[in-house]
Amino acid sequence: MPELPEVETVRRGLAPALEGRRVRLATQRRPDLRYPLPERFAERLTGRRIERLDRRAKYILARLEGEEVLLIHLGMSGRFTIHPPAGGRLAPGEFHHAAPGDGAGLGTHDHVILDMEDGTRIVYADHRRFGFMDLIAEADLDANPHLAALGPEPLGNEFSADVLSERLKGRRAPIKAALLDQRTVAGLGNIYVCEALYRAGISPNRLAASVAGPQRSERLVRAIRDVLNDAIAAGGSTLRDYAQTDGELGYFQHSFAVYDRDGAACSKTGCGGTVRRIVQSGRSTYYCSACQR
Repeated sequence: MPELPEVETVRRGLAPALEGRRVRLATQRRPDLRYPLPERFAERLTGRRIERLDRRAKYILARLEGEEVLLIHLGMSGRFTIHPPAGGRLAPGEFHHAAPGDGAGLGTHDHVILDMEDGTRIVYADHRRFGFMDLIAEADLDANPHLAALGPEPLGNEFSADVLSERLKGRRAPIKAALLDQRTVAGLGNIYVCEALYRAGISPNRLAASVAGPQRSERLVRAIRDVLNDAIAAGGSTLRDYAQTDGELGYFQHSFAVYDRDGAACSKTGCGGTVRRIVQSGRSTYYCSACQR
């Protein structure tokens, strides 16, 4: 499932095509994704200007004129592709532009289409349909069940060693489980928690409460920020379905230090340890038992 860096990469890719632009025609080709689409979904998007694209955790928030927000979750296989106006150059593998409302060239799993005023077409495809979209009043956004319990953004100013320490105090769960809890910090997933713990030199088996001290929490906050920023710069990680809005794959998987590297030698100079895989709460965890304590 796409994690924060992948979602942020998609948001950045969509922003030039959507921000400040008006939807000439929205088309939905089925009544539901993971959940039913909102009532009159396409009709309510048609004619609306998208004022700004934000991200909260693993959600994209398209803020519409009229104080309404289009909330988007990519699920496991959701993908946006941007197609330029007719006559524009298409990336390899993209379909030819069709007139607004025309289904020509659309695939079976292309479920939501936004034809913009300048002729750009934005296509949302999702062959597993675990993604979802919703339309929410701006005033109700903070109380929305998907967003209400989320912790601080790891790349935001509200996330610090003091904040993390406070959220870990008294927690008897392993630190990895605590970081995957979206109430602790928003947007972290399995890949980047493994990588951040490795960079911080903290064992995923360590109790969360034992990381609440200033030294470990400071190291961990710094590692979380660094690994997320590095992953965003690399366009995210492509393991199965994820691709950027221009069809490019992410490249951060080539920089994994521990994730999916069971049996590999630890890359830290002088460590001499080996990456191990264990299972925690049904999820694969990768770490070096020699240098992560």
